[in-house]
Amino acid sequence: MYYKTKTIAVRYGETDQMGFVHHSNYLKYFELARIEWLLDLGISYAAMELDGILMPVVSARVKFKIPLLFGDNFNVKISLKKEPKATLEFDYIIINQKNEIICIGNTVLAFLSSMKKRPVRCPKFLLDKFN
Repeated sequence: MYYKTKTIAVRYGETDQMGFVHHSNYLKYFELARIEWLLDLGISYAAMELDGILMPVVSARVKFKIPLLFGDNFNVKISLKKEPKATLEFDYIIINQKNEIICIGNTVLAFLSSMKKRPVRCPKFLLDKFN
């Protein structure tokens, strides 16, 4: 499965002294893409947490190609790498307004019971949305 976010504008506060988007913001862009995709599928992250399912990031990787700058516009392309089991693995590509690849990345999120603080299987309602 694959999703492309709405266009996002780089804000001044996301840049560093060199005028580049600070490297820590790319993980925030990945999170924004995950949440936007879930909402597009009709899934509320907040409702899942209220139901006792947490999804912490257990692995993250980013490979930078060229920097994003203040005033740039970009989209995040996100894809589910494989069928969810006890984890969700996503691949990302950030592309600017010139259709240049800014970076590629990957995150792995685990399903965790908020009460037991133990791993659990992917909830059926979520699995159904991704199939």
